[in-house]
Amino acid sequence: MLTEKAAAPRSYRVLGVRVHAVQIPDVIDIIERWIGAREPCRYIAVTGMHGVSVAGKDPDFRRILEDADLVVPDGMPLVWLGRSSGHALERRVYGPELMLEFCRRTRGRGYQHYFYGGRPGVAARLVETLQAIDAGLKVGGMISPPFGTSSRAESEETLARINEASPDILWVGLSTPKQERWMWENRAQLRVPVLAGVGAAFDINSGQVRQAPVWMRENGLEWSWRLMLEPRRLWKRYLVDGSRFAANVALELSGLKRFD
Repeated sequence: MLTEKAAAPRSYRVLGVRVHAVQIPDVIDIIERWIGAREPCRYIAVTGMHGVSVAGKDPDFRRILEDADLVVPDGMPLVWLGRSSGHALERRVYGPELMLEFCRRTRGRGYQHYFYGGRPGVAARLVETLQAIDAGLKVGGMISPPFGTSSRAESEETLARINEASPDILWVGLSTPKQERWMWENRAQLRVPVLAGVGAAFDINSGQVRQAPVWMRENGLEWSWRLMLEPRRLWKRYLVDGSRFAANVALELSGLKRFD
């Protein structure tokens, strides 16, 4: 039986961005409810400090997060802020772990998965990882999108392929904010109950990228690990945007500034 929390999750605000006070078991319950209902397409934004920071600079992206059916706290800073708002959050909703746990907990239920994202060959290796968890995992298909912006014809072909497969859940791994924009723009054309934007889960769960040690992930230090691995790509996100995020949170918590 679904818990009341899973049916109607509470939420809190971080710099004006709504975040749902859920944990991985709650998210899995919600996904299964949506699959069972077969209602119009819903999308999940797995959001951390980076997503909140982008939303603060981009009103269009903020709207995309506001329109999301579920915004989950993928990052210990968001977990800590949730606790300060009175929510009993123990851990982050880590995208790679959410994908693996969904496959473990729904083993044998016959859900069909579709994978959109990653470089060529990554989704196939990801499926191997997931099939080691659930040997009977049903895969409707996988698409590695071209680098850059797709033409209208390519986009329509992609949506047609996904709809033809009629999956129960579509995992989207394009990184933030690209994956959230893609889900928001295409949700009306997709006949899929659930879209889940899980970003780096494709690379991490396929073994293409090394994860930070558990103690770093659980104590808000994963950013330093990722920065060490990809300094050229991530230095601005963590050193500039991260510092701005921390300063704005301090202003918000002290009551000196509101982020509505």
